[in-house]
Amino acid sequence: MINKLYERIKKFIKENYLFLLILMIIGFVCFYETPYVVYRPGGTINLKDRIVIDEDYKETGSLSMAYVTMSKGNIPILLLSFILPNWDLEKTSSITLENESIDDTIKRDRLSLENGLDNAIISAYTMADKPIEIINTKHLVTYIDSSANTNLEIGDTLISIDDKDVTSLSDLQNYINNLNKGDVVNFKVLRDNKEKNCTATVYEIEGSLKVGIAIIDRYEYKTDPKIEIKTESSESGSSGGLMTALSIYNALTVEDITKGRNIVGTGTIDSQGNVGEIGGVKYKLLGAEKEGADIFLCPKENYQEALEIKQENDLKLDIISVSTLSEAIDLLN
Repeated sequence: MINKLYERIKKFIKENYLFLLILMIIGFVCFYETPYVVYRPGGTINLKDRIVIDEDYKETGSLSMAYVTMSKGNIPILLLSFILPNWDLEKTSSITLENESIDDTIKRDRLSLENGLDNAIISAYTMADKPIEIINTKHLVTYIDSSANTNLEIGDTLISIDDKDVTSLSDLQNYINNLNKGDVVNFKVLRDNKEKNCTATVYEIEGSLKVGIAIIDRYEYKTDPKIEIKTESSESGSSGGLMTALSIYNALTVEDITKGRNIVGTGTIDSQGNVGEIGGVKYKLLGAEKEGADIFLCPKENYQEALEIKQENDLKLDIISVSTLSEAIDLLN
């Protein structure tokens, strides 16, 4: 039985070896990943389709966030980047932190997205003078330095350090500052919904004691009215924070700040409503123009670059620089 099967396979390969060889070459060309990524103009996401609020007010225009399209640099994508305008090739090492993979970067960017959504909700409800109560704050590991001696992982939720509750990044740093170089710190963390015990060794860099991690906050809160924000699993990064906050605010208030206009933008936001710098403004601006935006909102740090891109590409949309959520609302009104 086995001999017959072997002979049939052997015969098939002999008769179809050329086809199989071509198939292997195509598979290699399409799926082999080079150490590059390609950035290209993205598009826009109408946030009205993503934000669900009980009894929200209607809008006559639209508020959308712009995004960048990034592809891992397989060979066909890499070749297209040499042909198509505004398809830019970058080394993977230029967008990842030291000693990290592209998957680590994507995982951290997803955590940044979730943090940005929390900040957008808090700042928008506060600006609209609607009830919001933060009932819990979680601290998640977003970065591990290459010098760190630890078994912590990106995405771990810190519960305690040496049996003391972790309440903030400053509390964590103050505790470490009272230790000695070489001390081993015991962390209790939540990983994949299970409690884990981890360790980290204290080391010194530029006169400061460190364990080599960075953390980001996530919040649990109660709001009135209730809110739900839908996201796609492929989305990441915090640059949609400003536009998400504006869309939430517009749904919570009687006056429609869109006034029939197609408004697209980008910018991070913190829980106090401060707008922060983003990357990839070129690809977001070109995507906004492609989608017919009337206005493009961007952080003040990106404003000059945005103006230069508008001039170089003869774009028609208006660009507005903003520093805070309050300023963005005032300018749109």
